[in-house]
Amino acid sequence: MRIKAVIAYDGSHFFGFQSQKTTPHTITGRIETAAKKLGIHSPVVGSGRTDRNVHATGQVIHFDLPEHWQEDLKKLKIVFNRLLQPSIQIKTITPVHDTFHARFDAKRRIYRYVLKSIPTTPFENAYCTYIGKCDMKKLEEALHLFRGTHDFSLFHKKGSDPGSTVRTIWRSEVRNFKNYTILYLEANGFLRAQVRMLAGAAIRYAQGGLSIEQIERQLAGKQLFTTYLAPPQGLYLARVTY
Repeated sequence: MRIKAVIAYDGSHFFGFQSQKTTPHTITGRIETAAKKLGIHSPVVGSGRTDRNVHATGQVIHFDLPEHWQEDLKKLKIVFNRLLQPSIQIKTITPVHDTFHARFDAKRRIYRYVLKSIPTTPFENAYCTYIGKCDMKKLEEALHLFRGTHDFSLFHKKGSDPGSTVRTIWRSEVRNFKNYTILYLEANGFLRAQVRMLAGAAIRYAQGGLSIEQIERQLAGKQLFTTYLAPPQGLYLARVTY
């Protein structure tokens, strides 16, 4: 039986989401290690990868259960969380059809980026990014440019073949809460490090390091002006919808 699980994790304790040959300290690696202790040997498939130090409150994974766990998903969740605590939590476990795929069946992904206009405390350093003085209206102006369907060929980290670099962004907005600024980006999918590069360009424009015309030209694929990646701290995969 295939199950879908919604998970949350503190990315600052791991070397990213995806399994790596050089280290077992990844989100997937930790979950698969715990699963084997429960007699589950299925690979874990996620809706998408997150970088080192990027968190999640609504990542989705799928894997297949052996027969001895199929009748008690409530107990499975409890036992799994005991093995995964304190940095990973399984929030829900639900059975799905055998062809369900956490990555390929996903329709929309929402990222939340928590920024702060005043210096962070030691307790916040891993969970939000200090940006200092920043024009919030310009920050929102830049983010609005990314809405719609675009070829983001100059707004992602190279190193792997993504196939098409065309993506549709439905939501890109800024919200303020006390000393925090929260960016929201919702799309049908994101390229490697795309969220961090889009946020980085918007922040640079809001701080006077880029012009809006330069961002427009880069978005149109005409000229590369910045490859700056906003820090991973404060970035969360918030939700995946199907």
